[in-house]
Amino acid sequence: MRAETAEQPAPLRSGYTTGSCATATCLAAARLLLDGEVSDAVEIVLPKGRQVQMRLEFCRPFADGAEAGTIKDAGDDPDVTHGALVFSRVRLTTETGVQFVAGPGVGTVTRPGLVLNVGEPAINPVPRKMISEHLLQLADKTGYTGGFEVTLCVEGGEALALKTMNPRLGILGGLSILGTSGIVRPFSCAAYIASIHQGIDVAKTNGYLHIAACTGNASEDTMRRVYNLPEIALIEMGDFVGAVLKHLRKVPVDKLSICGGFGKISKLAAGHMDLHSRHSSIDLPQLAKWAATLGADATLQQAIREANTSQQALAMASAAGIALGDEVCRHARAFARSVVPAQVHVEVFAIDRQGGIVGQAGGCE
Repeated sequence: MRAETAEQPAPLRSGYTTGSCATATCLAAARLLLDGEVSDAVEIVLPKGRQVQMRLEFCRPFADGAEAGTIKDAGDDPDVTHGALVFSRVRLTTETGVQFVAGPGVGTVTRPGLVLNVGEPAINPVPRKMISEHLLQLADKTGYTGGFEVTLCVEGGEALALKTMNPRLGILGGLSILGTSGIVRPFSCAAYIASIHQGIDVAKTNGYLHIAACTGNASEDTMRRVYNLPEIALIEMGDFVGAVLKHLRKVPVDKLSICGGFGKISKLAAGHMDLHSRHSSIDLPQLAKWAATLGADATLQQAIREANTSQQALAMASAAGIALGDEVCRHARAFARSVVPAQVHVEVFAIDRQGGIVGQAGGCE
């Protein structure tokens, strides 16, 4: 019998940002208006100079302008917009420059604290720059001296946006047109981390100086129950506690409450900035050492080291009257305080799977 062939994992495929899609479709629509060219693909230049060709789904006249669309390809990244139709409608204007409009499926900024002003379409600075540069170069090439009105759209974008941070950030009515490099790198998590930073910025700008960084829905519910915090003050950090702590160096608040499952908080206590299982694991021997400082005997310490899960270790410690949850939170708080500015009051809560508090440090102020 032939030996089984070893699996060779294929390299993950990169994709394109919504900003790149918008740039390509704007250029195609404008080209149709200025020189009558109907494109089925268009070449654009990304911010770092790389040239890429993007296939179009359509390029056609529309009302008093033209429109073009492309299917967003995020590569192998689990992007909420992957497979969505991104399309642009371009109209020529007498006023020079490029004016941006949020069309169906693209959001509008309703809260201060973002890089865009309230009332602006949620089209970030780099996509705006990419689109403007391509259109103005086309105008120069064709001798056109007027301007452009650009309406960006995402089919189904209003529903897709509900799966993102946009509603909490005050971006309503649809998605944001994003991108800094033009490329989506698989599992880079850059967009998620950016949304954490934006959430902190928006909370502080709107006067919320006590924020709660939560790993998931259960921890958010706990913080609502303990503090009755509004949505704007709840930062959905997932596993990226480092993104919160480091950003507070630039944008400090008065008080930070960190809340998560006991296992994730034990990773923070051990000094991990990324709490995902890919990047950090629960250190049961360390839990046993901390239990020992609280009076755990040798038998309990060994049982904790051999536990199947951190929850089992916690349960055994609790049954013996050892407040392991509080001790883990104390260590987690000490590590977090070593990262954030001294003026930020930090507290840490550990919860069980039902959302019950099994440990805390820093006090409820």
